[in-house]
Amino acid sequence: MNSCIQARKKCQADPTCNATYQYLKSCTSSISTSSPAEEPSVSEDCLEAVQHLQNSSLMSCTCHRRMKNQTACLNIYWTVHPARSLDDYELNVSPYEDTVTRKPWKMNARKLKQLKPEWDLCLKFAMLCTLNGKCGRLRKAYGEACSRPRCQRHTCRRQLRTFFQKASEPHAQGLLLCPCAPADLGCGQRRRNTIAPSCALPSGTPNCLELRRLCLSDVLCRSRLADFQTHCHPVDIPGTCATEKSRCLQAYMGLIGTAMTPNFISNVNTSVALSCTCRGSGNLQEECERLQESFSHNSCLMEAIAATMRVHSQLLSQASPVMERQKKSPALRPQPWVPSLFSCTLTLILLPSFW
Repeated sequence: MNSCIQARKKCQADPTCNATYQYLKSCTSSISTSSPAEEPSVSEDCLEAVQHLQNSSLMSCTCHRRMKNQTACLNIYWTVHPARSLDDYELNVSPYEDTVTRKPWKMNARKLKQLKPEWDLCLKFAMLCTLNGKCGRLRKAYGEACSRPRCQRHTCRRQLRTFFQKASEPHAQGLLLCPCAPADLGCGQRRRNTIAPSCALPSGTPNCLELRRLCLSDVLCRSRLADFQTHCHPVDIPGTCATEKSRCLQAYMGLIGTAMTPNFISNVNTSVALSCTCRGSGNLQEECERLQESFSHNSCLMEAIAATMRVHSQLLSQASPVMERQKKSPALRPQPWVPSLFSCTLTLILLPSFW
C-alpha cells in the first residue's frame, strides 16, 4: 500500500514537491460548497500545480479505513486531488485502498449453545456479537451513546463509526444485515434499529442535496461517499456492480455514522434509503433524485445485501442442528461477565422504541 502519510514524508524531503504541496493546500481550502446551488471551481494555477506532482507518489497514494491517522491521510489525498473535492455527484475515485479482507466466520460451539432456537436470526446475530468480547464492548458503547435522554448526534455517530471500523467484519455484517422472514415484524424492527436511527439520522427530513453538501464539507464523509459511488456503481447487467459486491457492502457500511447514513426503510423488506427528501430542489430536482436513487434504486447494492443475507441465513441454518441437540440438555450457564453485558445488549435489542 502506498500510504498518503508515507508519500507526504517523501515529498517533504524534496523542496520543489513540498512547495507545490503547500500551494495546493491553499487551493483546497479556497473551494467553497456553502450551498447546493453553487458551482465551485479550481483555478488554472491549482490545476497546473497538480500536473507538477504527476511523477510524485502522492498522486497514487491511498488510505486505509482502519488506520490510526486516517483523517490526516485523507486530508493529504484530497489536497493533491482538488478537482475531486468539488460538489460533484460523480465522486467516482475512492481514496481507500481497494482491498477486501475475507475472514471465514468460525462458529464457536460453546457460543452456539447459548442461542435459543426460537429466537429470530437478528436476535441470534446480536447475541453472537454480545458473546464476542470486542464486538460486545463496541456495541455497548454506541448503544449507550445513542440512547441518552437527549440525543448527542455527533457522539452517537462517532461511536457508530468506531463500531463498524473496529468490530470484525463478520460480526458487523451479521448484526446489520441479518435476514428476517417477511412476516416477522419484530425481527425487521430490530434490524432497522441496529444503527439507532432516532439519534443517528437527521432530525426532520432535510433536502438530500443539503445532506450531500454537509458530507462534502467533511473529509471523512466525502471519502466514504466517494468510496460508495466507486464500488456500488451498477453496470449494465442488473444486480451487477462495477467492482465486487463485497467491496460495495464495505463501502455502504463505511457511510454509517456520517451525514449520509443510510438505513432500511421499513420492517417488512430490505430496501434502504437516505433519510432525506428532494422536495424544494428547484432546477436541481433531477440531480437530487439521482443522488437519492443511488441508494433506494441501486440494483448493485440491493443484490449485495440480498446475497449477504442469504449467506447469513445459511450460516445459522447449518448451525441449527447443533442447537436442536441442546434442547434436551441443561443450558450452559454463562460466565460471570456475561449477565451484565448480555442484559445491557438485550435492552438495546428488545426495546427498539427507546431509540
